[in-house]
Amino acid sequence: MTINGWVQILIFLGIAVALIRPLGGYITRVMTGERTLLSPVLLPVEQILYRAAGTDRDREQHWTDYMAAMLMFSVVGFGLLYAIQRLQGGLPLNPAGMGAVEPTSAFNTAISFMTNTNWQGYVGEATMSYLTQMSGLTVQNFVSAAVGMAGAMAIIRGFARADSRTVGNFWVDLTRATLYVLLPICILGSLLLVWQGVPQNLGAYTVATTLEGGQQTIAQGPVASQMMIKHLGTNGGGFFNANAAHPFENPTALTNLIHLVSIFSVSLAMLNVFGRMVGNPRQGWALLGVIGVIVLVGIVAVYWAEGAGNPALGLAGGNMEGKETRFGIALSSLFAVVTTSASTGAVSGMHDSMMPLGGLVPLFFMMIPPLGGIGAGVYGVLIYAIVSVFIAGLMVGRTPEYLGKKIEGREVKMAILAMLGPSAAVLILTALAVAIPAGLSSLQDAGPHGFTEALYAFTSAANNNGSAFAGISANTPFYNITLGLAMLAGRFLLIIPVLAIAGALAAKKTVPASAGTLPTTGPLFIGLVIGITLIVGGLTFFPALALGPVVEHLAMTLGQTF
Repeated sequence: MTINGWVQILIFLGIAVALIRPLGGYITRVMTGERTLLSPVLLPVEQILYRAAGTDRDREQHWTDYMAAMLMFSVVGFGLLYAIQRLQGGLPLNPAGMGAVEPTSAFNTAISFMTNTNWQGYVGEATMSYLTQMSGLTVQNFVSAAVGMAGAMAIIRGFARADSRTVGNFWVDLTRATLYVLLPICILGSLLLVWQGVPQNLGAYTVATTLEGGQQTIAQGPVASQMMIKHLGTNGGGFFNANAAHPFENPTALTNLIHLVSIFSVSLAMLNVFGRMVGNPRQGWALLGVIGVIVLVGIVAVYWAEGAGNPALGLAGGNMEGKETRFGIALSSLFAVVTTSASTGAVSGMHDSMMPLGGLVPLFFMMIPPLGGIGAGVYGVLIYAIVSVFIAGLMVGRTPEYLGKKIEGREVKMAILAMLGPSAAVLILTALAVAIPAGLSSLQDAGPHGFTEALYAFTSAANNNGSAFAGISANTPFYNITLGLAMLAGRFLLIIPVLAIAGALAAKKTVPASAGTLPTTGPLFIGLVIGITLIVGGLTFFPALALGPVVEHLAMTLGQTF
């Protein structure tokens, strides 16, 4: 670890924190229908969209209707993206003449981008045409992120309202999130990326002659527009196979900083929105405190592990294997923590090449996402907050309360279901993958490292991340189908219970705080939520982690490598 590395990390953290209040205030005004600086330009467009869709923006929905609209929109998005991939050979904007995507790969990719996971089992520049990248993948980057923001707004309204049968209008939330938040920021960010050298064109791939006289095909295309929304929307799906390590996706130190800040900006701001809408900004800052502590510990742990390197090799300067030399160990470690804690999935280095304990942290962050995606982060941390106040209530023998709402059996059951659904998908499918030839044949390594490759893949898929350990060849029928099922479980077995919680809370009366009410804005509450988060994650996944990175680390200290 170096002083220069810590300075770079602190600069990023300072910018991310500085954006929370202004961006949170702007998103609050947008999602509550207040006027903003962009209203004179975008309000007419918003109204046209409502008329075209036959939507009354003043008519709100019961949580079941909200859920039905969300599911219907997601199913249609899946179908359209699948069709575009299968038909791309006969569609325009295909200068490389790419044919139809293989059926199971198209199935996996359509689910991946529809669920905001953006797992990529394919090589983007050799598989997807420009039309597929733009009208399929990039569009889903926008709308799947907006769906996550809509789910977050529903549960926020559940806490903010009393005696209400409705949690908002899905179509209105979807439109406002896309039109007022994601699009304007992405337009500005894309221009910055183009300025820094990220391609944005529709030209054919360039064939260059190398110094040795050979021929090299240089892929390009509409890259900048996809890069900005993949990070801002915590999607992670890269234009190129090398993702954010590719010099066209991430050519300079400034683009790397833009990517990192974009990943955290809206995700952190949404918790500020939560505090504002429940009428107590300190509630949002308390949840941000939970996230901040966990993320900071993760950054220190990964940077320490990678900076120390492998003692069996005795190399000075730390572990540079699999890292982009332009960014080094500090920024590569930071990127790994940011992308997994924010369920983004973009990578600037190969996690498969990290030290066992360095790789354990991103893996564990996906298992207990402290921040989550652009909207999933809100309901992810709120689920742990609900369970925490319930446990605290049991300790003192009274009905738990959170923000004036009594937390009763229904809310706790739904919160536990939201925790168990993705976790069960991870463990069951990983066990299947390492038990049958179809799963084992795709693993690059033997022993605990190979087990970690499979565990990481299903953890990433079921927890809305999409990053890969890089040592697994996942573009096979077995992995395309099973990872697709994991992504469906991770998205909808989480968001459906969350909407049920939102509906139940919105219908409750608000009860005044009493002497027995647990304060939820101080260090005690922050520590309790952190403890519950780590304990639940540990109890659920420690046996699996012990078979993978923990065993590998212990073996490494004895001089054995994998």
